[in-house]
Amino acid sequence: MARPPSNQPTDAELEILKALWEHGPAGLGQVHAAVQENRPVALTTTATTLKVMLTKGLVERQDGPRGYLWSAATSRETAASGLLGKLVHHVFDGSARRLVAHLIEEGELSARDREEIRALLEGSADDQPRKPKGGRR
Repeated sequence: MARPPSNQPTDAELEILKALWEHGPAGLGQVHAAVQENRPVALTTTATTLKVMLTKGLVERQDGPRGYLWSAATSRETAASGLLGKLVHHVFDGSARRLVAHLIEEGELSARDREEIRALLEGSADDQPRKPKGGRR
């Protein structure tokens, strides 16, 4: 049985999104050059990946002076929330505490990271309402 399609970006799609978030709308050549900085990839592969991303709603395209201009249709925050939520759900059984404990135990948090997390925790009130997920109530 085939797995259901995901609207979460793959690693290759995330590379493209990072380039678009950083540089803004870009033509195929610019997107390809940004991906090439990290790994060798054919121009046709970049083009195909962009088309798949278009069907997933991750990017938008507009007619430009010399071909399409591609731009991110999803924000870095939205992508991060989706990917992190999936990670917490599948790897840490839905427990954000387990994720943080893992980062601490593996030595992944610097002293500065820990200070910033403490400040975030101290600045958040337990009685504040949480944002609804999915935009519906």
